[in-house]
Amino acid sequence: MQPYSELFKTGDIIFAEGDAPSGAFLIESGRIEISTTQFGERRVLGELGPGMLLGEMAVLDESPRTATARALTNCRLTPIDAAQFAERLAAADPVVRALLMSQLTRYRSALATLTGDGTGRPSVSLAQPDDAHAFDKIRLESELRAALERKELEVRLQPIEEIISGRIAGYEALVRWQHPERGAVSPAEFIRLAEETSLILPVGDYILERVCDMLGELQRRGRKPLPFIAVNLSARQLDDAQLVERILAHLRKRDLPPDRLKLEITESLVLDYARIADLLERCHAVGMHVALDDFGTGFSNLGPLLTLSFDQIKLDGSFVKALDRQRGVAVVGVVVAMARALDCDLVAEGVETREQREILHQLGCRYAQGWLVGKPVPLDHVLKA
Repeated sequence: MQPYSELFKTGDIIFAEGDAPSGAFLIESGRIEISTTQFGERRVLGELGPGMLLGEMAVLDESPRTATARALTNCRLTPIDAAQFAERLAAADPVVRALLMSQLTRYRSALATLTGDGTGRPSVSLAQPDDAHAFDKIRLESELRAALERKELEVRLQPIEEIISGRIAGYEALVRWQHPERGAVSPAEFIRLAEETSLILPVGDYILERVCDMLGELQRRGRKPLPFIAVNLSARQLDDAQLVERILAHLRKRDLPPDRLKLEITESLVLDYARIADLLERCHAVGMHVALDDFGTGFSNLGPLLTLSFDQIKLDGSFVKALDRQRGVAVVGVVVAMARALDCDLVAEGVETREQREILHQLGCRYAQGWLVGKPVPLDHVLKA
């Protein structure tokens, strides 16, 4: 069994240049000298102390030790098995992993030059298959930043129908990106990329401002009643204490009623009850409505509906697909009744057939959204309708 910690006395060699990398160490106490051989002469590279890692680079790329570690004082070290590094490296973000391996390659190259060893090339056996895409991911992030600055992201509107009247009551704003070289980039790809970085905040602001412009244009064209437009919020946007005030400023600038911009929060985000409750309170105080999106996608429980007063529930399209079965009809009927009891409007997503729409109508669902109603289109298509 591997010991919890190992003791080394002053002068002990912990590992020598050329040794196989059996593992690394966390220095608990003491000082360690790192040295290498430069053109046949010993050269001290530096010292390491408590709280620092020792020997991790050779473990990461499975290369022989490129330096010697000697205890300058009595030292206590905690061994770290190579498998621990391998597991964490495999689970790391591919961009972070690729950057780490790039830096390690540079270090090995510089060390080989320093020591006069032309064979000092690292292996990359710990790299994962998707590492090859990591730099493409970095490139795409840079291109997304540029597209945002050049206002190349397009906001399209997918219609939401009031089933009983057949009129288009509102729209959901969906962002699209037509890359000049890659063509259409999947929203799932670039939105996920934006959410992994701080980019989701400027992307979110871009969409909100563009939606307010669209509402302003619909109002200027005399569209009555003025439809609502729903905008999806990300987790990072929910952390923004000034979000509601900034939205209000956009609406007031265009003389728009607050209830025409609807905010949508995906079901997976409502587990933070306190944060969502605060947002709902601030929105309701100024007349803005908030919808619970993707209801029934796997995170479902009724707890949020007991404590959070959403104005609308959006039923995930998987339930609409199940309307061809009696059990599916029964479940959707229960959700419709629940929404009515909670004084919430219900929007059924993913409506693709007239049969689905008719069943929803019979069950008392108020709104339908999906390809049967209409696909996401630019604003000019909406203005011509």
